[in-house]
Amino acid sequence: MPNDAPVTLAVVIGAHGIAGEVRLKVFAEDLTPHRSFNQGALTLTSLRHGGNGAIARFAEVRDRNAAEAMRGTELSVPRSALPPLAEGEYYHADLLGLPAVSTDGTALGRVVAIENFGAGDVIEIERDTGKRFMTPMAAVPEWSAELLVVDAAFVE
Repeated sequence: MPNDAPVTLAVVIGAHGIAGEVRLKVFAEDLTPHRSFNQGALTLTSLRHGGNGAIARFAEVRDRNAAEAMRGTELSVPRSALPPLAEGEYYHADLLGLPAVSTDGTALGRVVAIENFGAGDVIEIERDTGKRFMTPMAAVPEWSAELLVVDAAFVE
């Protein structure tokens, strides 16, 4: 993934109160290191956790109507703004779109989604036929910026 490609960290799921705050569904561990989103279009001025997700205030959003209009807005930062990774770590955005092959060399398709149902990441791969299958990330012995390799025993 190019170092400046946008990576979505959260999405606005609705307004909160009457003063322009929004509720967020957050995909990152922590949004606090980031103050600027969507190529500088949104400036985060406060963030707190509420009973129904994170609650944020942006300098550019002044009232409830503006907050409601933001519903569905994805909040992104450049990939280069994310912290460096340790060995064996990955960002979901780096795996999406990668071609996948099995350990026996068979082309499998492309990574189209990554889910986590509580027991670890699950990779969804779409074959050229359009059929999809899922495999646990634990069945992925290696990956790079160009390719994801899946243990052949986990291939449907």
